[in-house]
Amino acid sequence: MDKNFEEEQFTGITTFTPPLYKQRYQFIKDLVAKYKPKKVADLGCADCTLLWMLRFCSCIEVLAGLDICASVMKEKMHRLSPLPADYLQPTERSLTVTLHQGSVAHRDPCMLGFDLVTCIELIEHLEESELKKFPEVVFGFMAPSIVVISTPNSEFNPLLPGVTLFRHPDHKFEWNRVQFQSWALEIAGCYDYSVEFAGVGHPPAGMENVGFCTQIGVFVRKYPQTSKSAQSEKPTEAVYKTVFKAVYPSLKDEKYLQNAVVSEVIFTAQIIKRSLLGRLMSEHEEYNHDPTERKSKFLSSMNCFSEGLGKLVGEKSVEPFINGNVVYIPLKTIFSFPKVSQLCGTFEKLCKLIAGKVTLSSDGSAMMFNTEHENEEN
Repeated sequence: MDKNFEEEQFTGITTFTPPLYKQRYQFIKDLVAKYKPKKVADLGCADCTLLWMLRFCSCIEVLAGLDICASVMKEKMHRLSPLPADYLQPTERSLTVTLHQGSVAHRDPCMLGFDLVTCIELIEHLEESELKKFPEVVFGFMAPSIVVISTPNSEFNPLLPGVTLFRHPDHKFEWNRVQFQSWALEIAGCYDYSVEFAGVGHPPAGMENVGFCTQIGVFVRKYPQTSKSAQSEKPTEAVYKTVFKAVYPSLKDEKYLQNAVVSEVIFTAQIIKRSLLGRLMSEHEEYNHDPTERKSKFLSSMNCFSEGLGKLVGEKSVEPFINGNVVYIPLKTIFSFPKVSQLCGTFEKLCKLIAGKVTLSSDGSAMMFNTEHENEEN
């Protein structure tokens, strides 16, 4: 939450590599890799940097950010929007990113059902009244499977140049390790969580007794939350204001799946067609400088080739062939390509998705391409 101030102030005597805020974010990314949560909420998301990093984690399908200050979120929230490449190559997973303005001391149903909730450098910014409500909102109401809370370790402060009382003027308090762990253990016991303590920002050699610069508590819920308990205190009205929402294109959406399949089918068919025509050209083309004679011989070659291959097609129904000026690419041949079969899953699905989107033979078994354009080029 206060990463810019911290990194600027800590430069000189005590430095961290990578920077301290990146170490905190990497800690979260490692937890995501370990537990693979589908729904993640970042409380006190500020400029949304952590959310921006987490959107690349393939297991996550829902990302939500909450901050009391909408203007801070709006400064860089555009980074959470899908890029043109996301529409050109949709992924198999769905992803929705939403930002809310509101206080962690208030309950809102939009924050229910999350697997992982992160509170990075947040609690030290809360007023005493907000801090008292925080546990019940996060652990009692939201009740995610995992909660990660990081906060400054005041024992490290003497090693930081320019820090007299707190590291940031907006901090209401900064706890030592005993204070933080006592608070965390009490919460864990009250709401049926276990908690393990860690940290980032190693102290200099010889000063290990002060602990990490940032102390972290990882809370894991002991028992699955029942639907009854989840709904028992659910508020009837939302209290947060949604300031941003982005839904990423996904192959789970029939529209995007169809576009991807049609594009891949056309691309694959073009490859097969060019390979077939190239083989014919190499076998039958006689190099001369008379374009008319050359075109005539090329058409004759293709027709002869199609006569012999037509019988084979009737038997196997998977070989591409030429009839007159038309190239036929059987759909079964196209489906045999890994990328196409992976996208469609079944041959029946392939036929359904491309229906009306490409030119098919009368029986619908093959794609058709006219060779006149290729002949003119040759």
